[in-house]
Amino acid sequence: MFEIRIICAPGDTDRVLTRLKDEFDVSAVRRRPCRDRDGQRLYLTADHRPESMSWPTPEDAYALAPSAHSEIEWTTKAVIGSGFGTFSPDVRDVWLRRAAALDRLALADDDRSFGDADRFALEAAYRLIHIDRTYGSFTGGPEGPYDHAVDAEPRGYVRQQYAMACGCVRAGRKCSCPRPSGHDR
Repeated sequence: MFEIRIICAPGDTDRVLTRLKDEFDVSAVRRRPCRDRDGQRLYLTADHRPESMSWPTPEDAYALAPSAHSEIEWTTKAVIGSGFGTFSPDVRDVWLRRAAALDRLALADDDRSFGDADRFALEAAYRLIHIDRTYGSFTGGPEGPYDHAVDAEPRGYVRQQYAMACGCVRAGRKCSCPRPSGHDR
C-alpha cells in the first residue's frame, strides 16, 4: 500500500483518476486546491491489484472428500452436541467443512434444484473468512484471509483451506484430516 499525491489542472482530474483506478485499488480521493489556485492537489492511498489467484479446482480440493450430505450431517451433529458459543478450533473445522460441503452442493446445482445453493455457499465462505480474520485460525497457504484475492473469490478460499487442512487431497494417501478416528478415504 502506498500514498500518492498528484498536482494537476482541474480539467485533468477525472482522466488522471480513471487511469489510476484502472491500474490500482484506490481509496477515496481527497481534493485540495493548490497554493497558486490554478491547480488541484489529489491525495489517495493505493495498492497493487491482486494477481489472479490460481485456486485449487473443485476436483482437486474435493477429490477424496466424503459426500457433501454426510459433511452437512456431521457439521449439524457437531453444532448440536457442542453448545457452541465461543471460538475453538472445532468451530473453525465445522465452518470449513460446512462451507466446503455447501460449495460442492452449489457446484452440482446446474438446474438450481437446491434453490439458493450459491447464496448459502457464499455466506458460509464469508463466515469462514470472518472466523479466520477474527481469530487468526487459517491453515496457511499462499493466500491468507486478508488477501484481496480472497474477497474476490471467497469460495476459492474455502477450497484452498479445505485442501490445506486435508493433506490427503493431493496424493490420494491415507487421510490426515481432523476427522473422527478411523476416518479413511
